[in-house]
Amino acid sequence: MNDNRIADEGGGLDEAIRDGRAYRIAVGNGNLHFQGAVVRDPVPLGRQILMAVGLGPVEDFNLFAILPDGAFEDLRLDEPFDLRGKGVEKFVAFRSDRAFSLTVRGKQVSWGKPAILGRELYRLAGAGLDEALFLEVPGGTDRLIEPEQLIDLTEPGIEHFIIAPRTYEIIVNARPKTVTGSRVTFEQIVKLAFPGPHGPNIVFSMTYRNAASTPHTGELGAGGVVQVKNGTTFNVTRTDKS
Repeated sequence: MNDNRIADEGGGLDEAIRDGRAYRIAVGNGNLHFQGAVVRDPVPLGRQILMAVGLGPVEDFNLFAILPDGAFEDLRLDEPFDLRGKGVEKFVAFRSDRAFSLTVRGKQVSWGKPAILGRELYRLAGAGLDEALFLEVPGGTDRLIEPEQLIDLTEPGIEHFIIAPRTYEIIVNARPKTVTGSRVTFEQIVKLAFPGPHGPNIVFSMTYRNAASTPHTGELGAGGVVQVKNGTTFNVTRTDKS
């Protein structure tokens, strides 16, 4: 531990932060697990940031500042970084002597390992539940990246990853259908099962199974919503009450 880190004694830490004599930082490792620290220097060197979270020898690490727009900025050991902004300043450190370039959502990212897990890319992209990450393939079909997939970054060129709405393959009355987003409504499934206008005397009933939401099996009524996954099955029946 070096003298940039501050111990909280009798509320002194919070007071120092409030009056601008101390600055919060968070430094993540290659798995994007962040460790918090506080430094007194408003413009610390890269080596001071590494030392604040106990990383060393500092010469073994590549350090990057995560900018507000999500891009990565290389921060050399003896390069100063101004912390006098608002909020927690974030950094990521890799024990490596080489950085690999990629773009995520159009933002340049430097990664200190020759491979990256899909879930780490999703975190870098800030992807939502119903968003999917794709490796851009110029002139071909973009390739879906799954969270558990390991992506090799050593191939020539810069890998570009893009975000698009996630789609699901479901079964409606024994026919495969594709929906965008994991939440589907009763009315949406009715349109897939029986397209076209319906008279006022037509009544629909619906059951489902293998859903992502709980319960996984049940009935869905008008106005109802269920969360689906690939393979969720719906059976819809139509009754004429006239």
